[in-house]
Amino acid sequence: MYKRPRMAGRGFAIVLSLVLAMSFLVSPVAAYTPPHSKPGPAADKLIFKAFNVDIAPAALQKGEMDMYIYSLKTLAAQELAKVQGIKMYQAPATSIGLILNPAPAPSGQLNPFSVKAIRYAVNQVLDRNYIAQQIYQGSALPMYSHLSSGDYDYRVINSMVYEMNLGYQPEQAKTTVTAEMQKAGCTLVNNKWQYQGKPVELKFIVRTEDERRVVGDTIAAELDKLGFTTRIIYQQFAQAINMVYAQDPALLQWHLYTEGWSKGGADKYDSGLINQMYAPWLGNMPGWQEQGFWQYQNATLDDLGKKVYMGTFASTSQRDDLYKQMTKLAMEEAVRLWVVTAVNNFAAKSTMDGVTQDIAAGPRSLLTLRDAYVPNQSTLTIGNQWVWTERSTWNPVGGFGDVYSSDIWRNMVDPPLYSHPFTGLPAAYRASYTVETAGPSSTLAVPADAFRWDADKGKFATIAGATRATSKVTFDYSKYFQSKWHNGQQIEMADLIYAIYQSFDMVYNKNKSAIEFAAATTTKPVLDTFKGFKILDANRIEVYVDYWHFVPDYIASYAVPASLTTPWEILAAMDNIVFDKRQGAYSDTAAARFNVDWLSTVNKSHALRIRTVLSGFKDAGTVPNLIFDTPQTRVSFSSAQARYQASMDFYDSYSHLAISNGPFKLVRFDSAAQYAELDAFRDPGYPFKPGDKYLGAAQLVDIKNVTSSKLEPGKAGEVTVELSGAGTLAVDFSLVDPATSKVLKSGQAQGSGTRFTVALSAADTQNLKQGIYYLYLLGSSDAVSQVTERRLDVDMAGGGVITVPGDNGENGGGGGGGGISPMLIVIPIALLVGGGLVFMILKGAKTKK
Repeated sequence: MYKRPRMAGRGFAIVLSLVLAMSFLVSPVAAYTPPHSKPGPAADKLIFKAFNVDIAPAALQKGEMDMYIYSLKTLAAQELAKVQGIKMYQAPATSIGLILNPAPAPSGQLNPFSVKAIRYAVNQVLDRNYIAQQIYQGSALPMYSHLSSGDYDYRVINSMVYEMNLGYQPEQAKTTVTAEMQKAGCTLVNNKWQYQGKPVELKFIVRTEDERRVVGDTIAAELDKLGFTTRIIYQQFAQAINMVYAQDPALLQWHLYTEGWSKGGADKYDSGLINQMYAPWLGNMPGWQEQGFWQYQNATLDDLGKKVYMGTFASTSQRDDLYKQMTKLAMEEAVRLWVVTAVNNFAAKSTMDGVTQDIAAGPRSLLTLRDAYVPNQSTLTIGNQWVWTERSTWNPVGGFGDVYSSDIWRNMVDPPLYSHPFTGLPAAYRASYTVETAGPSSTLAVPADAFRWDADKGKFATIAGATRATSKVTFDYSKYFQSKWHNGQQIEMADLIYAIYQSFDMVYNKNKSAIEFAAATTTKPVLDTFKGFKILDANRIEVYVDYWHFVPDYIASYAVPASLTTPWEILAAMDNIVFDKRQGAYSDTAAARFNVDWLSTVNKSHALRIRTVLSGFKDAGTVPNLIFDTPQTRVSFSSAQARYQASMDFYDSYSHLAISNGPFKLVRFDSAAQYAELDAFRDPGYPFKPGDKYLGAAQLVDIKNVTSSKLEPGKAGEVTVELSGAGTLAVDFSLVDPATSKVLKSGQAQGSGTRFTVALSAADTQNLKQGIYYLYLLGSSDAVSQVTERRLDVDMAGGGVITVPGDNGENGGGGGGGGISPMLIVIPIALLVGGGLVFMILKGAKTKK
């Protein structure tokens, strides 16, 4: 009798061969004893130093640092884990992928990646299993979309991903490429494609600092086999970023690049990441929405993406359907491809206490260094691959796009809301909130005395009559206003209002939007949904938005009016430099277009320029009262003078102007020495002390046991799954034909507690043949935003479940084996990158690594 073959390990179905020791994700929360009860962080000082990843293990053993927050290479991490006095933390913190340049070539040349079918075929020469198992030594999982198999929204797309069959199929890729290249007018000469008598060359930018060098070499060899002439250009972070993201794609200085993305926080219901990675409107697809550049365009992706991001859905199922449609289309477009989700290995002294481990970012999270300390030690030294690169730009509007600056900055600033490190849901951090919504089917009246910035009139104006909005969020900023900025000035409602003004004027003021074109273009669709603001008292502000979500906390996250990262006088001085004096720019693309500096508050000469403007404001008695034209926000002459002087004094003391409000204050920054020093900020009004936000470690879902009845074609059967984990548990399943990758049945297993059943009726099995089928399980919980995937081999010849990849240490749970995923937004959800709403769409997104 015919028996169906088992699929080879290099196909789409994944069998991991390593137990991923993600112990921090399954252990109970350890007790935390704060070292003191003073306001501010546990440590008195943070020092950031650069250590190349290859020397970091030795430096750790010598005691030259207390924690290393750049991922160690796998083999080095395995050796270091054996060293007494060192503790290893592992986290789903890095995603590795490819960005392909789809720009058309000029006359007489050919860019193969301008052809969608060729781009898609590159998927089939990505031997993801080999890369995960051999290059990453098993500390990675193959990745096919922007989501890893451990992300909560993978439940939405997993069946579709299985059916797309994106496994390693080089012969199929070669067939596709041959047909498309011949159609384009190319000829194959000595196994190399030529176009009009010249080799078809691919310029491949390959990063060198980590495993991506070997990944790039491996992929280049596969591209060569397809007949391309692949020219590898090895580059480190800054040079690669400049070439790929700051240049017009039509120049064809690159054809593909080994991207790396850093994840700094969990996000249960994604809206930012899918847009960041696929939707042109957000400015992260080739062309980058910069004026004058060739642009990759896809109106359908933009439409779907905006609906997902802006809450244009009426139910969870409708949102999920939009999300699935967008993912499928983007994967078919194949401009951005995904290779592996890598486990990051972070090392620290075993005596370090107070580490809160985000399920996505591990110890590289918002909370860790606020509570972390080593007993009998007042200073923590933190190592990283870099402290500063040529692409590390500290400005609160268009900077902090790299992981290295963000790793420092997040310890200096408190977000109003953040993404809870376990649930992945938005939660209050320093601002509290209440949500009222009439959505999705109705609206609320916006009060007539609510206001919105009118760029034409140059002032805040009351809204038009009969304005309505879907939702209202009332924010209380009192935990900010009870304390001070790092320059000693009281945080006030005026700081919030200036940040709102800055964002709106940059978008709706035609002169400003022409300068910061990309920022204005990508932010406008979001700001259009903000219908009005109303200040209630000295601490509270109402925000009216056309936005709805089935989880009210996401409404609050969307409606955050400003992040309060920077004093208003610093923002005003930077605005003057960018828009009036035209001596700098907020974004890299505007800086390149106008040949001015990309402003950075830690660049001494840039900071001096800001100080000079502040001095001019002070001498002229400048008070921007058209902006502060409300009783609650009006700024007096004396207050403005004190503000200017305090920031000037801050520069005179520290030679920078990176002033914020969080638990640490930057007191020294030396880019040449790769060194940053932060002192604890212990203002009596600072609202948090050690332990207030400590959470420790989460408990992920684990698939503990799987049994089944006898399974045969045409007969009913069942598979029983036992889970462990906190919260309310659930199991999703997909039965897949490995020969065709067709999903034969999918749904949610029946059951409760920890025991669930996948029931197959006689009708479900009547058309099956005897042989092996795959049953994919996704275990989930409402207590964590990560799922655990496992593949079962099911014998339909009467044997039932005959193998359970993961038992006896083979899998550890698929979706990260307890937590493998990418390395994304170091900036927590709702910690807006801009002074106000600019770039707020980066919530849930990734930063470049």
